[in-house]
Amino acid sequence: MSPSPARAEKPIFASFGFQVLIAMVIGLVLGYVARQIGPTEAGPNWLVQTLSTIGSIFVQLLRALVPLLIFTAIVASIANLRELNNAARLVWQTLLWFAITALIAVSIGITLSLLIQPGLNTGLAETAAAAPSSTGSWLDFLKGLIPVNLLGLQASTKVTATGATTALNFNVLQILVVSIAVGIAALQVGEKAEPFLNFNRSLLAITRKILWWVIRLTPIGTIGLLGNAVAVYGWEALASLGWFSGAIYIGLAIVLFVVYPLLLLAHGLNPARFFSSAWPAIQLAFVSRSSIGTLPVTEQVTERNLGVPREYAAFAVPLGATTKMDGCAAIYPAISAIFVAQFYGVPLGIQEYFLIVFVSVIGSAATAGLTGATVMLTLTLSTLGLPLQGVGLLLAVDPILDMGRTAVNVAGQALVPTLVAKRQGILDQTAYDRQEGIDALDPVAAPAE
Repeated sequence: MSPSPARAEKPIFASFGFQVLIAMVIGLVLGYVARQIGPTEAGPNWLVQTLSTIGSIFVQLLRALVPLLIFTAIVASIANLRELNNAARLVWQTLLWFAITALIAVSIGITLSLLIQPGLNTGLAETAAAAPSSTGSWLDFLKGLIPVNLLGLQASTKVTATGATTALNFNVLQILVVSIAVGIAALQVGEKAEPFLNFNRSLLAITRKILWWVIRLTPIGTIGLLGNAVAVYGWEALASLGWFSGAIYIGLAIVLFVVYPLLLLAHGLNPARFFSSAWPAIQLAFVSRSSIGTLPVTEQVTERNLGVPREYAAFAVPLGATTKMDGCAAIYPAISAIFVAQFYGVPLGIQEYFLIVFVSVIGSAATAGLTGATVMLTLTLSTLGLPLQGVGLLLAVDPILDMGRTAVNVAGQALVPTLVAKRQGILDQTAYDRQEGIDALDPVAAPAE
């Protein structure tokens, strides 16, 4: 079928991807200007505050939809998996490829650390170290699996100089557990659960529609998020930890631009098509630094642009958003742990390297619902018996590194369902290869219902 004239003649400035790229440039410029203005006596200047407010509002809008999206999508996908003959195999293959890609990523991180030796090439003083405010442990992971209530939601109160504010927080891993349990129970109940499943499908459709309204604000959100990052942190922080930062970004680049393309080629898929299709999610992950906030876009590009069936993608992508983190849970903790060991002069043997691999492959879910890579790093350090004060050495550059880490996380969350769908013969190859009739960089162009 030939593309419609409206699609073929669509001007470039109307492209969602082009709009976000322009927004990134504007954000960089405004962030640089805000940094040059400098802080006022009362605190950050007006431009920094404006950029911060815009970015935080956008992320809040995305996060507000995440609990409902995860619950309805997982329940619907489990119900729909009964229509697939190989549902159990899909789940097993997904978990297997999560582990395989994590193993490759952590191996690259360890290799780079041994070659570059970032902990021996830093000018930081030991007095710069400070104990982390939050830590991760295997007990936290096990406790995090048990929902505190049916919705996995809990309230927290923060007291400031201006008064007390109460916020409703959600634990993604708990929501995932509840959703899987409800979905399986609905299948076991059978016909009596059909009214509930019909309501869930309707609620999912409504959530998706609201979601697209929010996603259309991505260019505006990008200006605020990226501009605030440049204004607050700048790039000067990289200088004090240049070798460490370089090792992290080299590792991220190898996984993203070497490992992932090789895996795609090995499965007969064009890497260029993958990156052009997944780019909306990858670039949003880079500026937002949130796999969970990017989840709606990741799921949409995986289904619509990459050709993964909705019944499977609606299960695999949310699962990946909580447990599939090649950047935060594999490359970063591996390089960081070896950095800390080198900095404090603690020798590591083959047993410690195997422990790093084990924690990265098995323990990445421990970060779900917690504070991302920092918690994963403390989990790794405590498992190895390394000083937790080493985390304080790396906090200065963490926001800058987090942009690259999150982009790799999200790319992997789209990659694995694509590979598994291809291996199981359910990938829509026509949709994956499509160049005409659809803007691969425009996830808001008429989402399928």
